[in-house]
Amino acid sequence: MSVANKKIIIHISRQQLDLYSGQQLLSRYTISSALNGTGQQSHSGKTPLGQHKIRLKIGHNCPSGTVFVGRRPTGEVYSAQLAADYPDRDWILTRIIWLTGCESGFNRGGEVDTLRRYIYIHGCPDSEPMGIALSHGCIRMRNRDLLALFEQVEVNMPVLITL
Repeated sequence: MSVANKKIIIHISRQQLDLYSGQQLLSRYTISSALNGTGQQSHSGKTPLGQHKIRLKIGHNCPSGTVFVGRRPTGEVYSAQLAADYPDRDWILTRIIWLTGCESGFNRGGEVDTLRRYIYIHGCPDSEPMGIALSHGCIRMRNRDLLALFEQVEVNMPVLITL
């Protein structure tokens, strides 16, 4: 099936990410969205709703557990010791799928810009629970699930974030 027919739908109420090709469900993953709920406003710690697309894919060929800060690999691989050394760090691991909003004034531009809010689909420590909202706005996934998803998605692919 063509990549052009693929899309992601993220269901906040179900804490679920579905990957489709046309009408066919290819994969389903449990996720963790924002603890603060949904919303578009900058500095809200909320997951933005609406039509988005994949702007960038970051982390090709990095090992699972690679730590990212500012969208760049630090050279570290997540471990219990690293977690103990940095207990307050918001761990962005393995890969980054950076989203951009498509709806001007709603999730694109000004104080509601998904891209400028650095909203990603990214990996997190395996000790973090999935299926409940706990992130700072991003969509968190298990590292193994993110690796599988990363290989199936392309830049500019549509992503709908819905309740």
